[in-house]
Amino acid sequence: MYKSKVIAGVDIGTSKVAVLLGEIQEGKSLNVIGFGDCSSRGVQKGEIVDFYEASDCAHAAILAAENQAKVKIDGVYLALSGGHITGRPSVAAVNVTSPDGRVTREDMEHVSAMAKDRDLPENCTVIHHLRRPYSLDGRAVEQPIAMEGERLEANYWTVYGDDRIISDAIHIINDFNLHVDDVVLSGLASSVAVASMEEKKNGVLVIDIGKGSTDYAVFMGGRCMSAGCVPVGGDHISNDLSIGLRIRLKQADSLKHRYGSAIVEHKDKSEKVWLNNDLEIGDRLVPLWSIEKIIELRTRELLDVVRKKLGALARPERLPAGVILCGGTSQLKNIDRCAANVFETRARIGDNGAKASEELRDSQYSVALGLLHYGLHFQSQQEQSGHQGRGIMGRIKGMFQKV
Repeated sequence: MYKSKVIAGVDIGTSKVAVLLGEIQEGKSLNVIGFGDCSSRGVQKGEIVDFYEASDCAHAAILAAENQAKVKIDGVYLALSGGHITGRPSVAAVNVTSPDGRVTREDMEHVSAMAKDRDLPENCTVIHHLRRPYSLDGRAVEQPIAMEGERLEANYWTVYGDDRIISDAIHIINDFNLHVDDVVLSGLASSVAVASMEEKKNGVLVIDIGKGSTDYAVFMGGRCMSAGCVPVGGDHISNDLSIGLRIRLKQADSLKHRYGSAIVEHKDKSEKVWLNNDLEIGDRLVPLWSIEKIIELRTRELLDVVRKKLGALARPERLPAGVILCGGTSQLKNIDRCAANVFETRARIGDNGAKASEELRDSQYSVALGLLHYGLHFQSQQEQSGHQGRGIMGRIKGMFQKV
């Protein structure tokens, strides 16, 4: 008999820690049963810079979720982000060995193992091997077994990150006497919640813009073709406002939320708004055009960094389903219009409506929600195969276990 399991999706972000609890029943259905969050401390640009402060926040959010649901967590799926994460193609090819020239399972397993077995930079760990279509004599094929050909090629997008940074994130969970079942790139987790399978088959780019970092994942033919992270987010927009207008960062952040737009809407440079909006000493008028122009320039720059990293994968003709924006900074007015201009295709603000109830529809919870659905799929695979220790926790063979 299959025992129900309570899993947690934990997103330790720069702005806040979000935790969702889900109960997996019979290995194939998921019910969201609890939620907890906490303002984040000790995290910058998606990476932990103060272990104890970050731990306190994460543990508070986990405890709040457990208390709300009145359950204990059996396993955790943890999101990873930050500038230490990068990706690269991993390719290998073999000659088809069977006398009749048809691809065998052994050929496929051999070439896949070769593609994955590539040296990484020192002190780095693989987070995901994202399989792209196979190539048989130069033509793309999804499932090559039994097809006739001479040369079989496997192609993966390998996502990896810094050992110690990943270790710190995992230890935060371990120190709360919980077990991390697997870690997942934040952009991949978000895409589970905001992008449909139809969009992923057609071609879609998901961009999750947080406070300190931006994660992205591009899908074609139903598969993730590339994913990564850049250490730039909403904080950088506020910082540009602070420098450009010569105001404090807190004032800049307030202006961004009150009057910010990723597209210049107010062309009249004489139109002004109050800096603090309290008419007290120190309050002054600021040109609305300047606020919008600074925000537009930084937002376009951020999105252009993602576009350049993706190269040919970001061409409009390869993204007929467009761009989906999520994360806290996606709430910035007109950011979808800005993205449409940068990528020259349609863009929209994502929400979790297809995966969550109304209270969790906001895309700032996309990562935690996506982690739960990733966990459902992961647990189902384990139950069917009977294997344990898959994913990163199996691959690194206990190197992050507490001593």
